[in-house]
Amino acid sequence: MAEPGNQTQEEAAPSAVEQCTAPESSITRVFQMLGKRWTGLVLAALMNGPGHFAQLRRAVPGISERMLSDRLTELGSLGLVVRTVEEGPPLRVSYRLSAAGLALRPAMAELTRWADAHLPEEAAGCPREFRP
Repeated sequence: MAEPGNQTQEEAAPSAVEQCTAPESSITRVFQMLGKRWTGLVLAALMNGPGHFAQLRRAVPGISERMLSDRLTELGSLGLVVRTVEEGPPLRVSYRLSAAGLALRPAMAELTRWADAHLPEEAAGCPREFRP
């Protein structure tokens, strides 16, 4: 084997197996974003139209205010969510999907169809033998 920094072309090139199994960089980026807890649910909540912070918090049960704020900020920085300040009184802030966010609708719909077909509802809850 060659010394570090002096790899031969064969050692440096990925194998055929690595080339076939390594995810594309674009799908890696998608799951780095969607794979964060709550991100997909926040996007799904906004698929039905704009919402105020409190509405989104109710639409995503279990999410904390801090986490919702963080996810909305992150999605805004990615260009998927638009934040609009409505002058008051009272001052209100609403969130909506941008064109790029709305472009996720077909993918989200397909993921929903796939889950309905392949992920039993009880998989998310308690095993049957532990249910009341």
